[in-house]
Amino acid sequence: MTASDRFALSRSIETPDVPAVEIVSTTRRDEARSAMATVAALRERDVPIRDIAVVVRDLDPYEEPLFRAALQYGITPVFWTQLRVTRTRPYALVTAVCEVLANDTPDLETLTRPLELRWSPRQVTSEAWPIEPEELHRSTDALSQEARSISEWADVLESAEEVDDRLRKFAEWVESAPSPDPESVTSLLDDVVEAYAERGLPETKAADSPALLETEIDARAVVRVRTLVRQLQHKFADRLEEGSMERSWSDVSELAGVIATQRPGRREHSNARALDILEANDIWALDVPYVIALGLTADEWPQPSQSALPPEFQEALLRGDGQSGKLAPQPAWAGGRDRDQFLDTLQSANRCVVVTRYTQTTDNDDVPRSPLLDHLDTRQITEEARQRLLGCERELPPEIRGFVAAETEGNDD
Repeated sequence: MTASDRFALSRSIETPDVPAVEIVSTTRRDEARSAMATVAALRERDVPIRDIAVVVRDLDPYEEPLFRAALQYGITPVFWTQLRVTRTRPYALVTAVCEVLANDTPDLETLTRPLELRWSPRQVTSEAWPIEPEELHRSTDALSQEARSISEWADVLESAEEVDDRLRKFAEWVESAPSPDPESVTSLLDDVVEAYAERGLPETKAADSPALLETEIDARAVVRVRTLVRQLQHKFADRLEEGSMERSWSDVSELAGVIATQRPGRREHSNARALDILEANDIWALDVPYVIALGLTADEWPQPSQSALPPEFQEALLRGDGQSGKLAPQPAWAGGRDRDQFLDTLQSANRCVVVTRYTQTTDNDDVPRSPLLDHLDTRQITEEARQRLLGCERELPPEIRGFVAAETEGNDD
C-alpha cells in the first residue's frame, strides 16, 4: 500500500455541489419530528412524495421514532430495511412447535406456547381458529404447570371440564406428529406456516394501525419463513448425511436458526404513495430532488471504530511512517464506508439535501456534531424557524422554501 493510498483513507472528501440545509434538534425524537415535519411541509407545497427520500445510516434506533412522527403528520412510511426474521411471530411459532415436539415431557408453558403464537390446524373450515388469548388463559388457569408426557397431557386435558376443545385438538396433533426426517419436517412445518398465513396474519391486520406497519412485517416474515421451511429439507438431509446433526426436532430448530440469521431477507418493492425511508447503504442508485439525512452526529455517522487497537496506533499505521509502512491499515479506522455512504447520500439529491442531528442523549449527555459535516457548507436554520416548522402552520424554513419556490416557478414556465 502506497502512502497516497493510506492518506486516501483519511483525506478531505470532495462533496457534490448540492445545496445543504442543517436542522439541529435536542433529542432523537425531536430530530425525527423535524424530519417528518419537513416532509409534511414539502407535501403541502405540492412536492410529490416520490420526490422525497429519508436516509439514516442505521435504521434500528430510528425506525420507531420516525414511524411515530410519520403518523403524527399523516405520512405513510415505508422502511427499506433487512427483516430480522428471528424476531417475528411466524418464526417464533415454528421454533415453538419444534420445541414442543423435541420435548418428551413439556411443561404447560412449553405446550401452549404455539397456541399463544396463533397455531391452527392446516385443514380446517371453522372460523374459530386461532384460539383467543383470553380463552387460552382461562383454559390453562386451573391446570398444573407440572411437566408431563404428551400422552399424559392428552389425558389431563380430556378430563378437565373447563378446557377449550381447541387445546385438546392441539395436544392430539402433537401426539400424532411424525418423527423428524427431511420430508416430514418440511411437510409439517409448511402446514404450520400456511395455516398462520390463512388465519394468523388476518389477526395482525385487524389489530394494526392504519399504516399497517405490523401487518407488512408479519406478511414479509411469512414469506421468509415459508422459504426457510422449504430449505430445511435439503439442509437437514445434508447435515444428517454428514453426521453433524441428529434426527431430532431440537436440531431442526437449531438449523432453522442458522438459516434465518444467514439469510435475513430484504424488502425490494415500494409503495408509490408512501415515503421511502432507507439506510445509507441502499441510497447509492437513487436520484431524487429532496433527500433528508438523519443522525449526522459523531456517535452515529460515522460510527466509531470497534477496533481494540488504540487510536494513536491506528493513526500511525495510516501515516505509514517507518516500520508501520509494512502493515496494512483497516479502511474502517478512517470511516471509509461511512464516508462513501455519506457521499452517496449527497449525490442522490439533485435539488436540496437536508441534514439533521440531535445534541443530547436521553441522559442529557452532549452529542457532538458529525465530522463529516465539516466537509459540507450547510445553512443552519434557527431554532425559531424549526419551531415554526413543527407548529400547526408547518412553515417551511426559508432556507428550504427557496428551492421549492424555484422548482414551482420552473414548472409554471
